[in-house]
Amino acid sequence: MLDDRRPESLAKTHTVTFEGLEARRVEVQCAVTPGLPAFTIVGLPDKAVSEARERVRTALTSMAIALPSKRISINLSPADLPKEGSHFDLPIALALLAALGIVPRERVDDAMAMGELSLDGTLVPVIGALPMALAAGEDGRALLCPLACGGEAAWVGATPVFAAASLAEIIAHLTDRAPLDPARPGEIVSAPSGKCLSEVRGQERAKRALEIAAAGRHHLLMVGAPGSGKSMLAARLAGLLPPLSAPEALETSMIHSLAGLLTEGGISRTRPFRAPHHTASMAAIVGGGRGAKPGEISLAHNGVLFLDEFPEYPRAVLETLRQPIETGDVVVARANAHVTYPCRFLLVAAANPCRCGHLYDAEQACSRAPICGEDYMGKISGPLMDRFDIRLEVPPVSYADLDLPPSGDTSAVVAARIAAARAVQADRFARLAAPARANADAEGALLDAIATPDADGKAMLMKAAERFRLTARGYHRILRVARTIADLEGVDVVGKPHIAEAIAYRLVASQTEK
Repeated sequence: MLDDRRPESLAKTHTVTFEGLEARRVEVQCAVTPGLPAFTIVGLPDKAVSEARERVRTALTSMAIALPSKRISINLSPADLPKEGSHFDLPIALALLAALGIVPRERVDDAMAMGELSLDGTLVPVIGALPMALAAGEDGRALLCPLACGGEAAWVGATPVFAAASLAEIIAHLTDRAPLDPARPGEIVSAPSGKCLSEVRGQERAKRALEIAAAGRHHLLMVGAPGSGKSMLAARLAGLLPPLSAPEALETSMIHSLAGLLTEGGISRTRPFRAPHHTASMAAIVGGGRGAKPGEISLAHNGVLFLDEFPEYPRAVLETLRQPIETGDVVVARANAHVTYPCRFLLVAAANPCRCGHLYDAEQACSRAPICGEDYMGKISGPLMDRFDIRLEVPPVSYADLDLPPSGDTSAVVAARIAAARAVQADRFARLAAPARANADAEGALLDAIATPDADGKAMLMKAAERFRLTARGYHRILRVARTIADLEGVDVVGKPHIAEAIAYRLVASQTEK
């Protein structure tokens, strides 16, 4: 009968490697055997993981721990799964210490670890603490991590998280000489944006459209001359949206954790606002690159993605937005990676009517008007344009309006109305047991159940559909916008005035394109 007991020189601990948001479990095995002195790491490690042996060796030496003159073998199992990242330093060091008998093997085997080692043994924070804490909780293991990652990981609340400043503190904890207290959850307190909607002079119709877009998460396109206030309006949208719910905060923070954006030891309830430059590449917007990292559309999940100078983006980049807008997720397929990220965002796009921006001003327009406007806006394909629920012309502000005092409701007042409308939608979807979170998510039978207009509204919508040759997508998006307008008014039935206003927002860009 074979003896399946582990030899005293063999130990193991646990960590993960990331494939998108999925944390794939990795068993870190260490064997110290007789032979020529060597320190090898196998199991498809990348360059950062392979270099861990030098960081581990030097960190142990700085703690007066000498490695034996034997063969040290580290195996990262499963061996056919690529391993990336410097967070393998700590689990490799712990498996080695357990194999040498310095820390209890059972304690190390029952833990999951992550962290980069400095040459003096200090633990350096790494990305991915939040999804790793979730994986540790699912496996019933405690998590050992750097001090700076403790607040982020502890927010999960599914497993004890022990955060330390150095490897020496981890060793003292595992040997019960100086046990660590479990880390406490942290939360980033974001400062107010300080940008109030009432500061925008004029543009009352644009403010109204912004409120509707925020209340129902409707995609918005603003077309106007340079300096008309498009970017100013978009910048104030973040202050109108309600805080993230607990599930939304967890979803968003997991993506930001993988991107290394959670640097204050916790997560944020503030909805993300991403505004990439129009020179950004497809990998930066959609996701990809080394390790298929999340792109801007995923970093804007549950928040706002603002694309200024919309026609200036490469055509291929714009076309890749079509599927994520409809499905709410994006599949990043590469030769060595195939991952899925959520990307349910509110798209706000701003564009000039033509390249010079003065298409509507006969005195300043170029000699190619109006063909220049058709060519410029023609960079936005019809299917992509059809995905904007609200299309808005933003006219220039007169000099007289600039001297007027702040007008209209403040951001706080508008935000309260938006929060009330979002609460109505959440309650409605809960009663219907629907997975939707906002009116923009409603489709099919759910849309029929919540947004069927009265007789007058139905007649107006049918007449508009025939007159302007609306697509089926355009027809349904008008219904969604009308439902949101009714929610802002606190009305249960979608009526003719709501349909009329929704149609008006749908037709502006079509007239602009002509």
